Amino acid sequence: MSLAEHLRARTPTRRWVGLGVAAAVWTGLYAANAPFWDWLLLDVVGLDEGTRVGSGVHFFFYDTVKIALLLVGIIFVVTVLRSFMSVERTRAMLGGRREGLGNVLAAGLGVVTPFCSCSAVPAFIGFVAAGVPIGVTMSFLIASPLVNEVAIALLLGLFGVGPTLLYVGAGLTIAVVAGLVLGRMRVERWVEPFVFETRLGGRPVDPAVGLTWDDRIQMGVEEVQTILRKIWPYLLVGIGLGAAIHGWAPDDLFARYAGADNPFAVLVAVAIGVPLYSNAAGVLPLVEALHDKGLPMGTLLAFMMAVVALSLPELILLRRVLKSRLIALFVAVVATGIVATGYLFNTVLGV
Repeated sequence: MSLAEHLRARTPTRRWVGLGVAAAVWTGLYAANAPFWDWLLLDVVGLDEGTRVGSGVHFFFYDTVKIALLLVGIIFVVTVLRSFMSVERTRAMLGGRREGLGNVLAAGLGVVTPFCSCSAVPAFIGFVAAGVPIGVTMSFLIASPLVNEVAIALLLGLFGVGPTLLYVGAGLTIAVVAGLVLGRMRVERWVEPFVFETRLGGRPVDPAVGLTWDDRIQMGVEEVQTILRKIWPYLLVGIGLGAAIHGWAPDDLFARYAGADNPFAVLVAVAIGVPLYSNAAGVLPLVEALHDKGLPMGTLLAFMMAVVALSLPELILLRRVLKSRLIALFVAVVATGIVATGYLFNTVLGV
């Protein structure tokens, strides 16, 4: 019997008891993570956390387990919640919306809907064909990768509520404002003509209809497995670089180029982040290590946003439906918003 058939065969009581046990195991593992690595690496192996080697090794193992647990928990929960929101429902909610309210709604939906760079082109075509204005569609496409559940979960686990709320608020603001700016500039002339000629034929099938709770739980399990298989190399590389920075990088190296005393620190961080390609799971360990080195939070959030929101693969895919001028304008508007947000955060946080 497959896992899906096994889940469907469960009674409601067994299903919820099983979920409760899984949640308890997850909580126990998360709570035991730090004490376990302290015992194993410091007491048994004998590493000194005060040294560069001990600090870097401890950072790598502790953060690998912590981030993996955060990913498993948040991906499962969000996937179950998102099973109630399909692509067709999202498109129907945005269709016919005017700018302003439409941009706000699109940015909010971009956070909770399962779009990534691989789905940027079909999402763009589908929304435009459904009558969604270009500016509103842009707000959706910016918010979807920029403010995602992985980044929210990891920021919450690594830095707490304050920086997480700042990140979410800034990301939504960038998505709304950038969509409004692009919409007011009448950039339709820089969209490939075939996009406007696309028509939606027939009645769409809504995959969110008719799902049972067992189906939704199975979707959560499968999504965890799929995403972890895709991102584990980025995760290990990101944590490895973070461990190297945490343990071996000279303390004054980053302060010299992106510290609070450098007025161009945010510009430098965004300029470095734009051409890079990573996801939240890969970049956040670097952010944590750099934060431990004393870099301002606004500078770090700007760097993370640039990496996540302006990924090179997404821009290459979008070139199929957008002309080069609109791609360049899209990058310029979003990057400007990220830079402004970084400076604002550094001012608000007093660093």
